[in-house]
Amino acid sequence: MNKTLLQKGLAISALACVILIALYMVSGIIDDRQKYREAAVQSIEGSYAGPQILIGPVLVRPYTQIVETTETNDKGVKKTNIRKQELTATSFPRELNMRGAMLPSERRHGLYKVEVYELQGQLKGHFDVADPQTEGTVVWGEPYLALSVTDVRGIVGRPKVLVNGVEETMFQGAPATTGWQPNLRVPLRGVSSLKGQVDFAVDVNLAGTETLSMAPVGDSNLLEIHSDWRSPLFGGQFLPRTRDVANTGFHAVWEVSSLASGTQVQLEANPVKAIDLMSVSLTTLLDPYSLSNRAVKYGILFVVLTFGGSFIFELMKELPIHPIQYLLVGFGLAVFFLLLVSFSEHMAFGVAYLISSMACIGLLTFYLSFVLRSTERGLGFGAMLTSFYAAIYGLLISEDNALILGSLMLFLLLAAVMFVTRNVNWYRGAAEKVQQNQAFTAAPPPPLSS
Repeated sequence: MNKTLLQKGLAISALACVILIALYMVSGIIDDRQKYREAAVQSIEGSYAGPQILIGPVLVRPYTQIVETTETNDKGVKKTNIRKQELTATSFPRELNMRGAMLPSERRHGLYKVEVYELQGQLKGHFDVADPQTEGTVVWGEPYLALSVTDVRGIVGRPKVLVNGVEETMFQGAPATTGWQPNLRVPLRGVSSLKGQVDFAVDVNLAGTETLSMAPVGDSNLLEIHSDWRSPLFGGQFLPRTRDVANTGFHAVWEVSSLASGTQVQLEANPVKAIDLMSVSLTTLLDPYSLSNRAVKYGILFVVLTFGGSFIFELMKELPIHPIQYLLVGFGLAVFFLLLVSFSEHMAFGVAYLISSMACIGLLTFYLSFVLRSTERGLGFGAMLTSFYAAIYGLLISEDNALILGSLMLFLLLAAVMFVTRNVNWYRGAAEKVQQNQAFTAAPPPPLSS
């Protein structure tokens, strides 16, 4: 094999490694910026309200059980013992419905935007109340509805609560019910009887950051949320049974039965470790940092394609390109990713990608026109880079089809390289040397001088 060709290939590979190190450093910058955004989210949560988890309501009836027992000792003397137990009877809703609207808005912390929301809705349902099986005398305490939200600062105003048509008042703080620790209670002081069916309605006006979750504590649970947010992320243990996501917003409905959920058992466990939830998050359609990180992962393709194309051109046209020129072109490719994350902090990701790619393509086209000693050749490389940048953008915004599109692109690139280099004689240097040796051996010896 041509020794000079091998040395040039090794030199280009070493330069490519240098550019990949630069790309790794750019990736580190992106990670740092993402951490700054997470700090901004925490700052907003600290002054507004964090992600909210709504649990309840659950009907709690405290009672004291008094049991008298009589014992007779060996002398025939009877002794009466009185034992008291402080207990609670917990009733989960037979039916629990929550319908509401998430009103999104935006808070800023420096350069960073954080999505917040205000939930305006109503919890409705009913309990089927039955007395627990007890012995002895039972003294009932004041019953109450127990609820909890993750961050009580998100409660807007004083919620209106109706129980059997009677308006009750909500207070903060409530005793622990087995393993669950609620932080809101509604004493049922105006309800005369807690027998049979007890209806309730709780107005909910709750603010939070990015994520809203609700625990399906009822035997039958229905959660219906609508919003003008266009890119929701549904999470938790249950996905919506029906959902409609459009440019005007989304509408989602969850229907969960206690047969499919372990929430009731989880709330009675001590300690409570995890709770089944229905969740929705207001996510950014094109998160600039995650997309920039994904773009950097394709950076090696940028380097290989550009360096490989230049090397093949140099080989076929016998036009030498200096390693310093390779290095400058590689740094031009690396700067694209730094421009991308910088611009995307101030504008939409698509616009940032367009501006960054146009700047780098224009710079490289201008430079390569002089390196390759031809404007047409520089424009050809520019067109190649334009196609490649457009293909990478398609991969970034098409998460579901990214793998198949990326595989097809690599296949087409490989096919193009094979087609262009199909007639290249990679042993050309060695073959010419062999031919020269053979010609020298076959030539007649020069005549001896007298």
